[in-house]
Amino acid sequence: MRTAVFALTEAGAQMAMRVKLALGGSAVLFVSSRHPVEGAQTFGRLRAAVQENFARYDALVFIMASGIAVRSIAPHLVSKLEDPAVLVLDERGQHVISLLSGHVGGANRLARELAASLGAEPVITTATDVEGIVAPDALGMELGLFPEPHEAIQAVNSALLRGRSVAYYVDPRCHLASSYKGALRQRGLSVCDFGAAEQDEGMQVIISPDSCGRRAGRLFLHPMMLRAGVGCRKGASRDAILAALREAVSRIAMPLAAISSLSSTVFKQEERGLHEAAAELCIPLTFYTNEELQPVIERYGLAESDFVRQTIGIGNVCEAAALAAGGGRMALGKTRFERVTVALVWQNKEQ
Repeated sequence: MRTAVFALTEAGAQMAMRVKLALGGSAVLFVSSRHPVEGAQTFGRLRAAVQENFARYDALVFIMASGIAVRSIAPHLVSKLEDPAVLVLDERGQHVISLLSGHVGGANRLARELAASLGAEPVITTATDVEGIVAPDALGMELGLFPEPHEAIQAVNSALLRGRSVAYYVDPRCHLASSYKGALRQRGLSVCDFGAAEQDEGMQVIISPDSCGRRAGRLFLHPMMLRAGVGCRKGASRDAILAALREAVSRIAMPLAAISSLSSTVFKQEERGLHEAAAELCIPLTFYTNEELQPVIERYGLAESDFVRQTIGIGNVCEAAALAAGGGRMALGKTRFERVTVALVWQNKEQ
């Protein structure tokens, strides 16, 4: 996840550095200009900094009073299907509060992971999580599935909280149908015969590419596209690239077949290994120019490498290339493998 961390006080700025380490060093820090720390961007007014960066990141972490965070984000909220994850920490790192977009945005999951790294207490108030119930919208985001319609999320989750059963159906047209079924069963959820869905008048969760047969109590989970941005050393082989991609998707618990496209910079368009890897996976391969990638770097505030910039003129390849087709949520930030770097982005097909 592209993550921004905001801090107001000196103690908060120090905690922000701990948070960045806990997140693998990839977070971008924003601290008050009164308390600068190495490697962090500074701001004069928090609200202005939040306004500029709210839509640029998948997750925002505030190290301050929750009331300040709420007032800062309030003008920018859209919906639970679009808003980024928002977390709040106290400056001693005792509690990590999942404040907004707990399921679809992944705030609950991030809060647990961050709390575990910091030795803090995660504060999760989402009813299904508190009751230990598998919520379809949360499960969907783990599997790269986008929930809709909005009103069905609450209807299905409310039914689960009342003790009602919810049937799961997997459309056989889904490319990863067998993987979805396995993931559902692994979590103790039963999968019904897809052909019987129309006869079932109860609550349903349907994993399908489309939304045919909308009705009350029916939640659809649509497969998203998993775009892979790739950077590689000169002469990197097909096998090296495929091995990197396989390891990358395993880190988000997905199969290699989940990748829907590859992309890179035009400076790599003669690399045979990239073409052979795309052909092996039967997916499109796109190369972007610096003029196409630089605005993406700026829009999303992507970290840049001085070495890469000196070499090809821009400082980020794999993340920018993965996002260049239309944005999305970062599933795996820039990750280095042998001779290859990979970034993965989930993109809703409607984007």
